[in-house]
Amino acid sequence: MPATASRTSKSSKATTLEHERALAAAHGVRFIGAADEVGRGALAGPISVGVTVIDIQAVTEFPQLRDSKLLTAAKREELVQPVRAWAAGYGVGHASAAEIDQLGVTGALRLAGTRAVAACAVAPEAVLLDGSYDWLSAPEQDLFDLLAADREPVGLHVPVRTIVKGDMTCQAIAGASILAKVERDGIMAQLASAHPAFGWEVNKGYATAAHREAIVALGPCDYHRKSWNLTSGTGKDEGKPTGLKAK
Repeated sequence: MPATASRTSKSSKATTLEHERALAAAHGVRFIGAADEVGRGALAGPISVGVTVIDIQAVTEFPQLRDSKLLTAAKREELVQPVRAWAAGYGVGHASAAEIDQLGVTGALRLAGTRAVAACAVAPEAVLLDGSYDWLSAPEQDLFDLLAADREPVGLHVPVRTIVKGDMTCQAIAGASILAKVERDGIMAQLASAHPAFGWEVNKGYATAAHREAIVALGPCDYHRKSWNLTSGTGKDEGKPTGLKAK
């Protein structure tokens, strides 16, 4: 059984395996994947996607799992190893700032998610995806895709079901969100040592006032998303893409 996490907020409803079991039953499959992303709205650093794969025939309940945003950094780190032990497979994939600029947000999410699935010891036969939009399924191939044999194939060819606020209700999605958040936060802390002026160890690449001011003063570095509005304050904590490719 997974290690017991500390108490979360009394207002936080326990997650379940209800959606995971329903998806397995709907498609007559055994291995259910779950995916969640972090870093979508940041000005710098990668978009990261976490994936867990559970064996619906053997999985145990893990109701202590919560959306990573509801947990402290210390609690998230404490849960990483129990989540890995609980899942039949797991992975975290990333798409760099340069790839986000090239592919747009949707394409970068799909790329990171494909890389996360490729890292799993067990391939999912169907996937639960946090949110309302399926960015993980493979798009229909066009002629360019068919001719470009050297391109990295992206997107899944298994059933994908979106779940709004899935990280707050589904144990497998919550586990994926924890893995993605911890790994991306670690990446941003490492990058901060080489670029200390941007405060990434604290803001994790998001659009704080201090982060924007540093970009104005120093200019963007290679880890910033150049196609995004990096310096204009919006009154929000997240950056917004400015180019047509940033979907």
